[in-house]
Order: sequence, then structure tokens, then C-alpha cells
Amino acid sequence: MARLLPIQRPDRVCGCSTGNIHASPGRNVSVITINGRYNLVLPAVSCTSCCLTWSPTIEDIQRDGYWPGTMNFCTLYTTDVFQSFYDLKMAAPGVSLKAYIKMLDGRAGKISADSFSKSFSEWVAVTYEVEKIFHKKSFDCPACTPEMLAVSVDGNRKLYRFKSNASTSEPGNFEGVFIQKDEEVAEFVDNSHRQTNHISGKGSCGSSSWRAAKECSRKNTSKLDEEGLEIAVCRHGVLLGALNMFRGEIFAYPLFLQRMLADKAPGNITFLCSDVACKYFPYLSKVAQQCPEMRKLLSMRPFLSVMHAKAHTGKCEIKWGGAFQEGAGSTIGEEVEQVNSFLSRAAITTKYMSKAGRTNMLTLLASGWNKKKVKNMGRTLSQRYTKTVRMLKEQVDILNATKDELGVDDDTLQLWVSDVQQWAEETDSGDGSLGALQARIEELAVIIKVRTQNLYKQTDSNKRRHKIRKVILDEKKRLAATICEYNNLAEPSKQIVSTDASVLTDAWPWNNISETAAADLHTKRTVFEKVMAVRRLKEEEMIISKEMQQHWTAMKAQSMMLATLSSNSSFADQPEDAQRGLQCLVLQKQTELKAEMVKVKGFYRRILSHQPLLEMDSSDEEMSEDDVADLDSSTSDED
Repeated sequence: MARLLPIQRPDRVCGCSTGNIHASPGRNVSVITINGRYNLVLPAVSCTSCCLTWSPTIEDIQRDGYWPGTMNFCTLYTTDVFQSFYDLKMAAPGVSLKAYIKMLDGRAGKISADSFSKSFSEWVAVTYEVEKIFHKKSFDCPACTPEMLAVSVDGNRKLYRFKSNASTSEPGNFEGVFIQKDEEVAEFVDNSHRQTNHISGKGSCGSSSWRAAKECSRKNTSKLDEEGLEIAVCRHGVLLGALNMFRGEIFAYPLFLQRMLADKAPGNITFLCSDVACKYFPYLSKVAQQCPEMRKLLSMRPFLSVMHAKAHTGKCEIKWGGAFQEGAGSTIGEEVEQVNSFLSRAAITTKYMSKAGRTNMLTLLASGWNKKKVKNMGRTLSQRYTKTVRMLKEQVDILNATKDELGVDDDTLQLWVSDVQQWAEETDSGDGSLGALQARIEELAVIIKVRTQNLYKQTDSNKRRHKIRKVILDEKKRLAATICEYNNLAEPSKQIVSTDASVLTDAWPWNNISETAAADLHTKRTVFEKVMAVRRLKEEEMIISKEMQQHWTAMKAQSMMLATLSSNSSFADQPEDAQRGLQCLVLQKQTELKAEMVKVKGFYRRILSHQPLLEMDSSDEEMSEDDVADLDSSTSDED
């Protein structure tokens, strides 16, 4: 007995009596569901009186939740099998499509991986086009619109692709959506290098060597096409854009992303965060001198990522480090690392894909990541605000305890802060004099002491601590060599006997007693960091309040846009069936947005209750007692 495809059938196909309707088996189709493959037949409804026959069309197939795998839909996929694969990729990006297909095999024959891949890509592309109808921007952060505090850029070399994989000239469905077009990037890079007479950098800062600052390609890349991705994210971890790397981590790649973001939000980005900001911004200044159109990028301030700054020199950390930049708040500048840890899990599959397939999959993952971030934005900002208020109180108590311990007032603290900042701006003298050697010895001793004290305080992994220990060892070797040079020139009474003891003491042979008792560089540096921590937290409290207001304003703007689309005139140029379908989608989006706004208002009402921006329109639903109770229980563990 033939098994018919479960699909909605018409009650009549002609003007005859409904009792003359007869359903018979039509042509064979293969249906792929989450339970596997089924060999079914399409229903053919006919009238026994006039012999008029109805068979399902592509519109009927898609209306009932099926997706055609071929032009004549001999193979059909239920959309839930696509949705399940999408959810699985978001939870485990390393899962391959063939492994997923293998889980579905075993019922009534094999499932074609190529057909499934093509159909899945088409389904994702159509879903994206539907989202565009509602003017939804997948790669914008609502909390950073219209003013964005910081953008973090970094390269991910794990997302490479082998040349040996099939690569056709057919572009991907998402070319230029998230990953910028290779032709535009290559033209920009060549023009930048031609204008500036490009020379590879040394890539060193103190005892650390930075591969990203060397501006050289990876060795033995003859087997690779794309060497990785250069990625830009905001301070909330929302992906903003990316490009393929073909020449290693050269400075022209983040420069392209910086220009792209500056064009999207002119004058509204304050900081550009980078692991090698101390090397990148001198390069940017050089490019701006030769290319006047790049001078607007100099309005962005340099920001050395907080954790990477620990491996730079002490002066470099204070001068460029994000923890000491006025107006930066508690921005870390390492947000791109969190995104890289997610996308890198897909590298095991994307390196074997075609160029178009890799672009489609990475864009899909990036879009899904952003949806998750934006969905949780209200909860994230409210938790961050609560944590900032608590940490600010703790840091103020610590600073007051330090003032009481040292017996100093606020004016003295400000003077010490100025002394440390001035010390960081000074250029080391390389003339080999006693004064230059003394300053270098004090600097190295302070750096070693600070790194040692923060070894377990600011690192949470053995791998990271191992790198810092190597840096400390290199600094100690440099300190020993500098002390040896100093002892060769100094008087016997002012020579340094022990290198290890010199690191632990605050008294130096060339300092008199009054100078040592007043304050040494290490004491000033310790106070400087505590003062900066209090200032950054005060700034962060104001920044988060502003971001919550921007987030709410963006949601209100989206609600007004959906209200405009819900009018019949918005889709007047579409067929009647299309108008009804689009109206249903708009109403669904409005319902989802209204529910989300209710939750977000519950998160923000205790923080920004005095702001008029949180007042909902009369048409918006108010929160019920059950909703308030649910929100309170969900945010009670915000710390």
C-alpha cells in the first residue's frame, strides 16, 4: 500500500460535489526528517466526475514545512531537520555535516550529503533574506548604537583553508555580509603598502616578541589559501566584521576593518583595541601622512589589550594599556578572544570546505553568535552594572586603606600618579651613563616585582602563567646584565652586590635616606594602579548606564519600524498571499519583541528607573506579577 506524503489537501478541485473527490498515489518522493529517510508518494486529488486532477506545487510543499531538494522536488526535507542541524552547529561548531547525515541514515536508504548541504545553504540564505525585510542588522550591537566606546581587532590563524579543497568561481550566499570581499581587501592592502613603502616591523616590545607586529606571513603556507580571519568585535563581544588573511597578520588588515567601521559610524568610536597597539598606531600615523582620507581614523584612541599589556614593557603598559586610558571604563580589549574560542571550534571542518562553503558556514556561526549575544544583552548589562557597583565599593575601601597605611592625602596621591605617567612618557637614554643605568635598573626591578605579584592574581591558567614566567626570567637576565654594567662604572661603595636581593628591596645605593623614605617607584606604581582602578570603575558605571539607554532606544526604534511594516500599505506591491504571509511574520516579530522588551524593562527598571527612556507606550503590555517574580528570581544571583 502506497504511503502518501502528509500534506494539506484541497476540499475540492472543481465545482462538482465534494463527494466525488478521490485521493490516489502520485509520483515517488524521498522525505528526509529528523527520524531519517522515508520513501513516500505525493497525493494526487482528482474529481471522479470531471477527471480534474490536483497535485501539490512548490508553494504547497513549502507551506506545509517542507523544503525542496531539487527543482522538481523529488527529494524533500522537513525544515525541522535544518533547524536541528543549525542548533547543533551553534552548540558544537566542530560537528561536520557528514556526521550529522550519518546519524539520520539507516531507515530507507542513504541521504545525499551534497544535496543536504546545498538545500541547507538555500534555507539559511532565504531565512537571512526574510530577516532583511524587517531591517534587522545581524552585525550591529544595539548597546553600542549610535556611539561605540571600543572596537577590538585580532587575527585568528586557526580558521585557515587548504588549497587542495574544491573551490569554484561561484560566490557564496553570504559573500561580503560578514567576511569582506577579498578583491576589495587586496586592493586596499596593495594601495596602503605602495603609499607607505611597506617594510616589515621588528615585532618586539621589551623582552616579548609579537608575531602580529612583525607583519610577515606564516612559513610554509604553500598548501593554504586563506591563512585565517581578522575579526572585529565591540566591547560586548558582538561581531562587527571580518576579512580573510592571505599575508599573515599585517597591519593593513585591521586598518581595513577600522576604516570600514569608521564609515559605518563616523566619529562615534572612541578606542581601537589591539594586542600590539603600541606598534599599530605609529603605523597608522605614517599611513595618514601619505593618505589624507585616513586621517579621520586618528580620532580613535589607542588601547592596548589589558592582558596582553602585561607582557609589554612597564612604560608601554602604562602609556598604552587600556586599564590606564581615561574614559575606557572597565573595557578589557580582549573580547575578540572569546569569539575566537567559539569560531575556532569550527576550524576542524571549515579547513576542508570550498571557499564558498567556508564563507557561508562562518557567516552562519557569526550571525548565530550575535543573536545569542543580543538576546542576552539586557541580562548581561544589568549584571555588569551590579558587579561594577560592588567592585567600585571594594576598590574605594582598598584605596582608603592604602592612604591610611602610607599616611598620605589625595594631593600626594595625585602627585604620585603624575610622576608615574611622566616616567612612562620618558624615553630611555641609551648613552650607557650611570644615570641611564640606574633608571633602567629601577624600571626592571619594578616590572619584575609587579609581574611576580600579579602572577596568580590576574591569570587563571597554567599555560598563561608559564608564558609570564618566561617573560620574568628574561627580565631578570636583562636586570643582571644591566647591574653588571652599572657595577663596572660605579664606586665600590655604591655597587649592587646581589641581583635577587635588589629586586626585593626598595632601597638603592644611589638613593639617600630621605628619598627612599618618601616614596620609591614601586610604591608610586602600586598606588597608581589602585587610583586608576577606582577611576575606571566610576567611568564604567556611567558607561553601562549609557549603553542600557542606547539598548532600550534601539529596541523602541525596532518596535516602531515593525509597527510601520504592519500597515497594509507596506506590502501593497506584493501578491495577496504574499501580503498575508508577510503580515503574519510581522505580527510574530512584534510579539517576540514585546516579550523581550518586558524582560529588558524588568532588568533595567531598578537601575534606570529615573530615566524617561524606560517608559513604555500605552500600547505596550505592562509586566504581570508573575513576570516580575520570574525576573527577580533570574537576577537574584547576578554576582
